Amino acid sequence: MIFLGPLYNYIANTYAMRINHFPLIRLSFYAIDKAILYTIFFIILRFIWLKAKHRKAKTAKEFWIVVFAFYVLLLFALTVFRDGYFIWQFKFYWHRPLSQINIKPMVETLKLVGGKSLVDFIYNLYGNIFWFIPMGFFLPALNIKKGFFKVILTGMLISVSIEAMQFVLNTGVTDIDDVIFNTVGTVVGYLLYWICFKVKKRINI
Repeated sequence: MIFLGPLYNYIANTYAMRINHFPLIRLSFYAIDKAILYTIFFIILRFIWLKAKHRKAKTAKEFWIVVFAFYVLLLFALTVFRDGYFIWQFKFYWHRPLSQINIKPMVETLKLVGGKSLVDFIYNLYGNIFWFIPMGFFLPALNIKKGFFKVILTGMLISVSIEAMQFVLNTGVTDIDDVIFNTVGTVVGYLLYWICFKVKKRINI
């Protein structure tokens, strides 16, 4: 790790043997570290693009654009690009059988209901919803996509792209349930945006 190495080493040495799901904590640290690195790259490229286009940046908007970029990079680091920092460090599994893709809704999720680990069930269900709430909120808020159906479709397609890359890179289980829950999260995020928009509009009247 480039940025969080010392903090992670301290936590690992202190708590690794006490926490059952410590690999999840390790994954989170590595994902955040990678997201920080690529957010810095994004900021540099964004600055160059703004200068090339002779556009005057608004500080508040640029801040939230960077926040959204960090969120997207963290999302992909957690779900897809788990094992390395750079594209050449990943191995592609082009010949995996399509039968390994779960296309039957709720089958794998219901298996977790009676499983040994409640954490796995909570993360699979609520985690997949939670992680896409910012997607549904930021897309319309930053004028990247407008309109309920466009936002929801974009969130769903991003979820499908994550599942497809997980399959090709063999970095996760490709499951239709994830797409369903991610889409639900996008809907929740959009509804939160709509409520905030209506409240702000009423306050300004």
